Amino acid sequence: MRILYTAAATSIGGRKGHGATADGKLKTDFSVPKEMGGDNGKGVNPEQLFSLGYSSCFGSAIQHVAGIRKRKIEEIAVTAHTSIGRKEGPGGLALEVTLDIRLPDLPQAEAEEIVAEADRVCPYSNAIRGNVTVHLRVAGHKGT
Repeated sequence: MRILYTAAATSIGGRKGHGATADGKLKTDFSVPKEMGGDNGKGVNPEQLFSLGYSSCFGSAIQHVAGIRKRKIEEIAVTAHTSIGRKEGPGGLALEVTLDIRLPDLPQAEAEEIVAEADRVCPYSNAIRGNVTVHLRVAGHKGT
């Protein structure tokens, strides 16, 4: 791999601690959701951060694919729902993600094609493929 960019961040104290990026642009406290036995404090959790990163990256992958196809998309909305739960067998916990993708400028069939291609080029999708179940829900323009 030819590296283009490297991000660095440090967390201290796990899910009840805090963390920051090396450049200082992001600093946050962590807290555990009530559903996982925590106090649902003011901090964020790793699943929220993953959702934010994945949704942003996937949106950029859609823009990339649309650009190659010479299609201008005015509105791209990607909502990532990252779930954590117990998995069967050894290994403890696992993630599952649902991406809700809204592309109202495109006919449904074309929106689905672009999203499928974006899933093949998105670095997050490629990183977790085969390890994390990902559901893609696509909403394009229904009229054409």
